[in-house]
Amino acid sequence: MERLYSRKRRGFTLVEIMIVVLIIGILLAIAVPNFIRARESARAKSCVANLKSINGAKEQWAMVNKKTATDTPTVDDLYGVDKFIKTEPSCPSGGSYTLAAVSTVPSCSIGTNTAGGDASDDHVLP
Repeated sequence: MERLYSRKRRGFTLVEIMIVVLIIGILLAIAVPNFIRARESARAKSCVANLKSINGAKEQWAMVNKKTATDTPTVDDLYGVDKFIKTEPSCPSGGSYTLAAVSTVPSCSIGTNTAGGDASDDHVLP
């Protein structure tokens, strides 16, 4: 009998392993949504930066070519190696850009100015 009690305990019990798995699961449940939200926020900020570049290129095009505020540049007027933006930007979230007239800010197909203030507002120039 003495040998059974003198043996040292080795390994983990099933309950201890289950507690560790539970803790890891809780941490993942907290971290994953925050990671997804941060990734979409970065995409939206990149989209707004692209819209600002397009707006600046439109204004430069209008000044260089002596255009009025109602004139609308084409894609070929703004994008190219010898143009105002080297390559045509694209929305990282999959949207497409609309140039519009010089006096109108460019827009992304994802962004809409809704009253509720949802995530699509992030794809709109302020």
